[in-house]
Amino acid sequence: MNTDTFAYRHIGPREEDLLEMLKVVGVKNLEELISQTIPDDIRLEEDLNLSTAMTENEFLNHIRDLARKNKVFKSYIGLGYHPTILPGVIQRNILENPGWYTAYTPYQAEIAQGRLEALLNYQTMISDLTGLPIANASLLDEATAAAEAMSMFYGARSRDKKKAGASKFFVSIHCLHQNIELIKTRSEPLGIELVIGDHREVNLSEDYFGALLQYPAADGEIFEYDAFMADAEKFDVQVAVAADIMSLVLLSPPGEWGAKAVVGTTQRFGIPLGFGGPHAAYFSTTEDYKRFIPGRIIGQTVDRDGNKALRMALQTREQHIKRDKATSNICTAQVLLAVMAGAYGAYHGPIGLKHIAQKIHFHTVSLSEGLNRLGYTQVNQNFYDTLRIELGQVDKEEIRSRAIAKEINLRYISAHEVGISINETTNMEAIEELLEIFAEAKEASAPKIKLLEVSVIPESLKRTSSFMEQSVFNRYHSETEMMRYLKALERKDLSLNHSMISLGSCTMKLNAATEMLPLSWPLWANIHPFAPTNQTLGYRELIANLERDLAEITGFHAMSMQPNSGAQGEYAGLMVIRAYHQSRGDSQRDIALIPSSAHGTNPASAVMAGMKVVVVKSDEAGKIDVEDLRAKAEKYSANLAALMITYPSTHGVFEERVREITQIIHDNGGQVYMDGANMNAQVGLTSPGAIGADVCHLNLHKTFAIPHGGGGPGMGPIGVAEHLASFLPGHPLVKTGGKNPISPVSAAPYGSGLILLISYGYIKMLGMRGLKASTQYAILNANYLKERLHGAYEVLYSNENNRVAHEMIIDCRPFKKESGIEVTDIAKRLMDYGYHAPTVSFPVAGTVMIEPTESESMQELDRFIEAMLSIRREMAEIHNGNFDTENNPLKNSPHTMQQLTSDQWDFPYDRKTAAFPLDYLYQNKFWPSVRRVDDAYGDRNLICTCEPIESYMEEEA
Repeated sequence: MNTDTFAYRHIGPREEDLLEMLKVVGVKNLEELISQTIPDDIRLEEDLNLSTAMTENEFLNHIRDLARKNKVFKSYIGLGYHPTILPGVIQRNILENPGWYTAYTPYQAEIAQGRLEALLNYQTMISDLTGLPIANASLLDEATAAAEAMSMFYGARSRDKKKAGASKFFVSIHCLHQNIELIKTRSEPLGIELVIGDHREVNLSEDYFGALLQYPAADGEIFEYDAFMADAEKFDVQVAVAADIMSLVLLSPPGEWGAKAVVGTTQRFGIPLGFGGPHAAYFSTTEDYKRFIPGRIIGQTVDRDGNKALRMALQTREQHIKRDKATSNICTAQVLLAVMAGAYGAYHGPIGLKHIAQKIHFHTVSLSEGLNRLGYTQVNQNFYDTLRIELGQVDKEEIRSRAIAKEINLRYISAHEVGISINETTNMEAIEELLEIFAEAKEASAPKIKLLEVSVIPESLKRTSSFMEQSVFNRYHSETEMMRYLKALERKDLSLNHSMISLGSCTMKLNAATEMLPLSWPLWANIHPFAPTNQTLGYRELIANLERDLAEITGFHAMSMQPNSGAQGEYAGLMVIRAYHQSRGDSQRDIALIPSSAHGTNPASAVMAGMKVVVVKSDEAGKIDVEDLRAKAEKYSANLAALMITYPSTHGVFEERVREITQIIHDNGGQVYMDGANMNAQVGLTSPGAIGADVCHLNLHKTFAIPHGGGGPGMGPIGVAEHLASFLPGHPLVKTGGKNPISPVSAAPYGSGLILLISYGYIKMLGMRGLKASTQYAILNANYLKERLHGAYEVLYSNENNRVAHEMIIDCRPFKKESGIEVTDIAKRLMDYGYHAPTVSFPVAGTVMIEPTESESMQELDRFIEAMLSIRREMAEIHNGNFDTENNPLKNSPHTMQQLTSDQWDFPYDRKTAAFPLDYLYQNKFWPSVRRVDDAYGDRNLICTCEPIESYMEEEA
């Protein structure tokens, strides 16, 4: 037994437990179980060709050596990405804290009140700074948010008969390059006609439904948009503004001058550059769009006792419910980063943010003055943090060579123009260093400049309204108070550091500390995504190695790391398929066959890619109805674009006829898109390539150990067969993708580059044997759990050998008839036992989907099983008449500490039954913060920002 191996630490069951688990399952060894679970015709014949597994110490030395190949220069490139200062109290207590980064999306509100409060803070901050009443709980990046604003306006046209036929969208040429390019990607499949030009020259008309402006502009100019906004109002054109969040501390908020949506990134609020991400994008809008806004909204409601509680509001508008009718496929947010940005806002408060924003502006003014004294022309008439310098007779290479010598990156606009964006880390020494570069290029002496505490922002552009006056932004300015506040929030959330989170389809496995440690290292964290290639050699080597390993694991020819979420990966894969068909003159191929059991984002992604959805039936065993598939593939043969399939299926079964299914699609001219949500059951045993898929996205935040972070970050890279490789997505500023790339799907060339380190470490430390063993144990744990629950709970779907893959669906529908207990009651009662509920009512209503993952020990599985069996006995007590049908532990769950310690106890069962039904809870009890929340109340009375400070004053009085 080699205890140095990472697999020994990552895989839960111990060697001494294995025989007992195999006995329960009824097999002699793991190989027998796998042969009964995965069809023989798709099993890999050879082991994966991967490097030998590293120990954790070897990996840390390796990743440190790779990091040294990166060069961290002072960055003044800007273009939406800026160096920041991450307060240590936030780094230690959020970013590096598993209590925050291992939590799941807060669908179960009663055990997620801390994260929900942190996100409500974030929404409030965004709403205040942008001047609009509603904000969501983050999107993927600024470019995606801008594209979502366009889609939102386009999808909402039906409300106005005059605009129903409008198909033009104006984009200012002054927008960031990546914003323009991603909007190009998203507009074309939807039939939106883009008009890109100068906002001062465009002639708006009734044909336009929307527009996008940048504030300040990409080159730093702050335009006054009064005339454009008047025109937009005249023709009922909905205007979105992409705005720098830090500048809004000083500049007039777009919501106050007529914008209907304001979008951007909160990266400036203490989030490291990370080679492009992850960063939380923001999105705010008006009340009119509350049922169209993409992503998640955190709203206030009440619990059963009338106490204030938080929840995810208006969920019926989300893609997993609206499916092909959804206007967005957004699934993953950037929750962990939004929490950090909101904490940055709370730690600094409005006074601190104003100090930081002014410091940036004053240093920019000082630099501008110094450059003017040197005889350079500063082009921008109005500016906040970015200067556009005309060099005159000085060649940009003169500037570049001297800047590089001082380890400084500037933005080189043209042969005789340079851009400089000042940031939070800039001090007067840095300004003097910049002036020396420009002085030396003219063989002159740098002028002596003092910090000019002067604003050059015109009065008409200055912010006059107050912001962030709520108590939360004005209380926690000492580190002691902030540390305690963050701990208080953390205690309200159930994360993996407390107990197993057995969510089917979501793979809540171990996020090992060794995988996470390098994220905080400056040589990884502080790299600009558009830094010169020779400064990012460590990143490029890591990405190339990861692409090669993932290609080997998936059986594909090439990978793209650009998509920064699973849903974004779906979209990218379909767009690659679309480009392939177009290259062959098959532009008419626009039918996507999607099984009825598919993930909720699949239909939405297909529609966004310009495809029409045709649903394929499932048979009684929950598998794809192959004859229905064949009939529809043949019916639409001339127009068939793709089949979207999840494998193993969302029903938790390896379908034996999968190769026949993929062959049917190929015979009818289509491509096979495999959703990689369930790769946790494939790695090392089979692969998308083996089943005949042409493209697949991988949820790195599921199979490959990037933590869920409370709903994000995530990454969704795609792998493709050789004939699709030339179409992988490119980028306007950094060469990526294939020979004939589609336009970008994310703002940064490699998506959220920083968190690729996690999956890289996972693969390098497990190696071929460890990866294969992880898959085997994931399947073992699921089947062990299935057999232990047999008789008390019935699994809805299994294969012909009565085996499930890595997850299973338990049918809870009979309990409603027997005892009046619904699946939601079981989910809430599990909280009293210290567990997060499995996935509820997906993909089948009235069921739970359970996935234990390979990281959980037999002892933890047994505790969960004990909890489930105890709940089953409680249901029997209701059926037998020993518990009241309405007033019982399940219907009243979860139970809070406040209830249990109250002098009044009006329940027909004792307090022990309520809160300590099993003895293990005395050792490790998690208390839900609130009783069961009222979903309907929260939707009827939508409040999605913190209460004004007056309400706190009233409470204190």
